[in-house]
Amino acid sequence: MKSKHRKIMREQLEVTFAHLSNIKGLQPPVKGWLRSIREALGMSGKQLGARMGVSQPRVVQLEKDEVSGAVTMKTMRQAAEAMDCVFVYAVVPRASLKETIRNQAYKVAERRLSRTAHTMLLEDQQVSSEERRKMLESKIDDLVREIPRDFWTQK
Repeated sequence: MKSKHRKIMREQLEVTFAHLSNIKGLQPPVKGWLRSIREALGMSGKQLGARMGVSQPRVVQLEKDEVSGAVTMKTMRQAAEAMDCVFVYAVVPRASLKETIRNQAYKVAERRLSRTAHTMLLEDQQVSSEERRKMLESKIDDLVREIPRDFWTQK
C-alpha cells in the first residue's frame, strides 16, 4: 500500500478512535456483559436460551466462556441480539497511530544510527551530539513517511 493511502487510512481511523477514546478504560462487569445484562433485564438463562435456540446449560457455559475469554464473536453477537442489544467489537490503540509509528521509527532509527556510529567511531569520524540528534530526527521523518517493509521486524 502506498504511503499516501496509509496516511489517509490512519487519519480516518484516528477520527473513529476519537469517538472510542472514552471506552479505553472500560472494564466488563465481573459476571460478564451477557449475564449482567440478562439479569438486569430480568431474563432467565432458560429464556435467553429459548431466544437463542440453545439450552439453558449452554447459556450458563456461554456466560462462563465470556468471562474466561473463550467465547466467539459470533456467539456474542447472537446472544446480544437475543437480548435486543448490539455486540460492539473494537481494537483501540493505547496511543494515536501516528505516535505509535513515530515511537517505532525512533527505535529503528536509533538502531540504524548506532551501527553507523560504531563504524564511524572505528574510523575516528564521530559526529557531535547535535549533529547526531539532527540525523536521528531526519531518519525518523524518513521512516515515518516511507514505512519500509522491515519497519516492524525486530532485529
